[in-house]
Amino acid sequence: MGMTIAEKILAKKAGKDIVKPGEFIIANVDLAMSHENADMVLKNFVKLGLEKVWDPEKIVIIFDHRIPAETIKTATTHKRLREFVKKQGIKHFHDIGYGICHQVLAEEYDKPGMLVVGTDSHTTTHGALGAFATGIGATDMAMVWATGKIWLRVPETIKIVAKGKWPRGVYSKDFIIYTIGRLGVDGANYKAVEFHGPAIEELSISSRLVITNMSMEMGAKAAIIPPDNKTLEYVRKNIGTDFEPVYPDNDAEYEAVYEIDVSGLEPMVAAPHSPGNAKTVKEVEGTKIHQAFIGTCTNGRLEDLKVAAEILEDRKIHPDVRLIVGPASLRVLKEALKLGLIDTFLDAGAVIIPPGCGPCLGKHQGVLAPGEVCISTANRNFKGRMGSPEAFIYLASPATVAASAIEGKITDPRKYL
Repeated sequence: MGMTIAEKILAKKAGKDIVKPGEFIIANVDLAMSHENADMVLKNFVKLGLEKVWDPEKIVIIFDHRIPAETIKTATTHKRLREFVKKQGIKHFHDIGYGICHQVLAEEYDKPGMLVVGTDSHTTTHGALGAFATGIGATDMAMVWATGKIWLRVPETIKIVAKGKWPRGVYSKDFIIYTIGRLGVDGANYKAVEFHGPAIEELSISSRLVITNMSMEMGAKAAIIPPDNKTLEYVRKNIGTDFEPVYPDNDAEYEAVYEIDVSGLEPMVAAPHSPGNAKTVKEVEGTKIHQAFIGTCTNGRLEDLKVAAEILEDRKIHPDVRLIVGPASLRVLKEALKLGLIDTFLDAGAVIIPPGCGPCLGKHQGVLAPGEVCISTANRNFKGRMGSPEAFIYLASPATVAASAIEGKITDPRKYL
């Protein structure tokens, strides 16, 4: 019996020829990432009596969630971590304004076949480049820092095959919202998910990252897109050439296989208060909004900003709407400036925030008041996610968010394209 991509990567990292779903292994980690919650890792690291990290070249720490520091407590956390980074000689540290951790890893670190762990649930993002990438807790990460190893249960794998032609105004965000709605928020609990098919192959790397990012919202342990020529070209150009892509065997065994024809998809939203509450835009069209947000590790890339800017060009946002735009990284911000996208947003009435998590975190930038409605390109819309638990969050593509910001209500973007 053959193996899936997840099984092959984990077998190699565990030094085994074969692994099977349900098997527990000890695997060697290629890359360990944390953001400000590295402070919790550090506390566990010290509590366990550990003194030296296993490899300062394989640890990445990025400040992105609360930047610039919004409280004395956060500032103190940042200070403590900067001191730790210097003391340990950690080579890959990115301070405030550099970008969101998942975007930075996709720009500079991810490679096919890697085992990536991160103290953030959306670490599944990096499977878009053919890695096995998963979120872990602070105690587990403390042991990774010390040993470079982690224990894992080999997950079963679900295969999703996307076929058909992408309709105008329908994006990978609409696809993944539809998929979560179909499988359910627990439909892939502790499973690896492989995305296959011509519709996936047609997508850009940026669009693929959206899918693996939000796979977490159906419980996925890892989400992987088999690396094709597009992937290999991107990685060689941006990250490096020392990697070995991994593909599933022809006789790999999957727990379930789903087919989705994207030809029939429409613009979608995830309505309050769950990413699995999938509805077509038509079903909620006309819902009044107070805030619109374009950004996050899900949809803050250059491709996303281009789509939104195309809609906002020579238009103004509704006077009752606040539009916040947050580029996912410094690299994205610089490119957006060169292309004039930032001017387009400012002329339309938007507010630009530094590369970081911002309103998605709901702690300091764009916090919602009770009763307010926000349409966002983020990945979560739980109660209290962006501020008041009495606020309402709709998740959508950058096109839908931009169109809705113009009209002051949830709007089908296709009329603007």
